[in-house]
Amino acid sequence: MSQFFQIHPENPQARLIKQAAEVIRNGGVIAYPTDCGYSLGCHLGDKAAQDRIRAIRRLDDKHNFTLVCRDLSEISTYARFDNRLYRLLKNNTPGPYTFIFNATSEVPRRLLHPKRKTIGIRIPKNNIVAALLEELGEPIMSVSLILPGESDTMTDPYDIRDTLEHALDLVIDGGFCGLEPTTVVKMDADNIEVIRVGAGNPAPFQ
Repeated sequence: MSQFFQIHPENPQARLIKQAAEVIRNGGVIAYPTDCGYSLGCHLGDKAAQDRIRAIRRLDDKHNFTLVCRDLSEISTYARFDNRLYRLLKNNTPGPYTFIFNATSEVPRRLLHPKRKTIGIRIPKNNIVAALLEELGEPIMSVSLILPGESDTMTDPYDIRDTLEHALDLVIDGGFCGLEPTTVVKMDADNIEVIRVGAGNPAPFQ
């Protein structure tokens, strides 16, 4: 049965953040709030935890996972971009965007799109996520918490606990969070393309 931490959305309690980071480091799967609904997350290097997330979401091996990162310097470890793309990122993060980049060799092969060798990157505007990433010192491997057969991300932590308490190690209650999904932008040196319009303003990338 999962633990349930109520963490303050503006001033996250350091003790609970530390415990949540330990759950991730020890191979746990968590549900946590972002600026666009709740997500499922686990340790970047943990294939067993990733497989558990696939089972919860019923995802095939072609589904792209996203790396949720602290800042631009962390992104540069995992994604390839030039100065123009860097400036766009700097002006629009943190925020409700998912960016698709060509991946560096630091990204585990099992996380990549099988044909295009790309990776999704996010820097959510959420204080709980920021504190958790700071404590972890590395990205969280993540997907939106959308149950099989549903089209919307889950937004109520109590619903998440009731539905998934036997499948998760931790549910972080950070309150209700945004309903709208992220805006997805493919970021390539030769071509910037808005793939999906969501909560983030697409104008800077068009």
